[in-house]
Amino acid sequence: MAAAELDRICVNTLRFLAVDSVEKANSGHPGLPLGAAPMAYVLWDRFLRHNPADPRWPNRDRFILSAGHGSALLYALLHVTGYDLSLEELQRFRQWGSRTPGHPEYGVVPGVEATTGPLGQGFAMGVGMAIAERHLASTLNRDGWPLVDHYTYGIVSDGDLMEGIASEAASLAGHLGLGKLIYLYDDNLVSLEGPTSWAFTEDVPGRFESYGWQVLRVEDGNDLDAIDAALRAAQADTRHPSLVCVRTHIGYGSPVQDTREAHGEPLGPARLKATKEKLGWPLEPTFWIPPEARAHFRMALDRGRTWQSEWESLRTRFRSQEPAAARAFEAQISGELPTGWDAGLPAFRPTDGPIATRDASQRVLAALSSRLPALVGGAADLSPSTKTVLPGTPDFGANERGGRNFHFGVREHAMAGVLNGIALHGGLLPYGGTFLVFSDYARGAVRLAALQKTHVIFVFTHDSIAMGEDGPTHQPVEHLLSLRSIPEFTVYRPADANETSAAWRLAVTRSEPAALVLTRQKVPVLDPAVYPIAEGVPRGGYILSDPPAGPPHVILIATGSEVSVALEAQRKLAGLGTPSRVVSLPSWRLFDEQPPSYRAAVLPPGIPKVSVEAGVTLGWSRYVGSNGRSVGVDRFGASAPGPVVLRELGITPDHVVECAQNAIAANGSDDHGTPH
Repeated sequence: MAAAELDRICVNTLRFLAVDSVEKANSGHPGLPLGAAPMAYVLWDRFLRHNPADPRWPNRDRFILSAGHGSALLYALLHVTGYDLSLEELQRFRQWGSRTPGHPEYGVVPGVEATTGPLGQGFAMGVGMAIAERHLASTLNRDGWPLVDHYTYGIVSDGDLMEGIASEAASLAGHLGLGKLIYLYDDNLVSLEGPTSWAFTEDVPGRFESYGWQVLRVEDGNDLDAIDAALRAAQADTRHPSLVCVRTHIGYGSPVQDTREAHGEPLGPARLKATKEKLGWPLEPTFWIPPEARAHFRMALDRGRTWQSEWESLRTRFRSQEPAAARAFEAQISGELPTGWDAGLPAFRPTDGPIATRDASQRVLAALSSRLPALVGGAADLSPSTKTVLPGTPDFGANERGGRNFHFGVREHAMAGVLNGIALHGGLLPYGGTFLVFSDYARGAVRLAALQKTHVIFVFTHDSIAMGEDGPTHQPVEHLLSLRSIPEFTVYRPADANETSAAWRLAVTRSEPAALVLTRQKVPVLDPAVYPIAEGVPRGGYILSDPPAGPPHVILIATGSEVSVALEAQRKLAGLGTPSRVVSLPSWRLFDEQPPSYRAAVLPPGIPKVSVEAGVTLGWSRYVGSNGRSVGVDRFGASAPGPVVLRELGITPDHVVECAQNAIAANGSDDHGTPH
């Protein structure tokens, strides 16, 4: 069979596996697979270095379908090239319990490198993967030993390029000169509502050229040789990321080609029949893979085994000739923490304070810098304020690939997406900082961090109205609740410097996304010889201080800087003859994971409770009960010195005492905040 004819059959195999999946599910997006299958085929058949038999091979090329609505195309590619994804799973597309969800989900099926679908997110994560590859190549490779040496590819859409996160990430990628990042742009001039001319008429190639990208053009998305030539030209430019603009037709070959109707709904029987007839494909059987196409696609297994075998041979010789470097390489790539990585974490004494928890965090980072080489990060143009610099290490840049400090610029959303990509790549533990109020700007990527369970540490400082004069635009009030509401996401709001050190230890050791929420203002240091901080913080909440004799009449539950407010209120209550308990609750999630017996011992039923936190009170009823009281901020802040704002909005020991007395007086109900 002529090569051109075999290519045509293979492209149509991908098209109709995807279209049949959508049709059987009666749900999905057939337009992108019909139009973009040729470029996907050329990339996967001629360029992508991967091993379907070992999807986690460290030196594989990464491929991200940023236009995740075209997931049926990705599943078709994974099946035909030999990944562990059966044809039956393609037939169960978008069904309960299937391995072929509506948008690609990391961890559900081998070969999916990132969860995509929210447009622009995959674009940013690909930038993170390309950054990780360049950094690891610089720090772990040795002359003649290119153990880290691969490309990051992606398919992006008009919708991706409209999203602000993609613009942020593209600007950063161009600035950093990520020459091993190559995106194919499915330029089909149609989005969900209709033609892109309704809202998107900019010069996309010109925009990316101004970002510092190499831009290549393919005028016919069915011209496999032109796509091949463009990808080779992209690989040849090692100084710039490349955008290959491929003019395609959404819903190619169907009666609804080049219209919005091709985007997000099944073709239906009549249109499907017409499409198959136009492209010369049999109507039956559905999910058909011609034998010659199957044989050609499955050559990916042989190629993959050969590539990985060559790499394993290189690694074996590296172990023999550079044993110390090889051990370091393998430990870091596997995510293994070095022995004694936390031996130098600082402990603080009351005489060291008061100290802002952001400053305590900086001291922790300084201690980790030399002991944890996988740790990399920075801030969205705020490192002097967020205290997120790794001292003694250079900045990552176009001319310094081994740098561990990252300057993300004023790009909170892209920063979070890039951090996800770095973590997904493997071999690095990324963190990124900004003010807590600007977590809103990063929210989409923070949510995807939780959905993918990426090991990313977000450092959110300036955590309350106490930041003062900058006013309500910069004073977070609803953000703690917002972050805590994200499933699989752990929020730490440490009370002092020692709880901050303990929170960092947990954030490093627990392989999950986490946020450290830190103060700008100084807070007293809790004495670790008096308070059970080391044992308590890992449990999320603990008894910080009990009355000297007898049971407490009221329990004060606080987080962060308000723990010191609760301790002062406890002293005032004692002077009034009212014994009280103070509970520090740095992490709701960790506390809720504890056995019911432990939670009931910390927050026993039948004792009135008061929460103290400089944020919205919504959600605190789970701990204080319907008859408890919550001291918080259920309004926006104000511009004034921090102590004044705190006083005027009631975050004071005296107000806590008043609420505690009211809670005791109301102690007639059966509901007093039994831990759920």
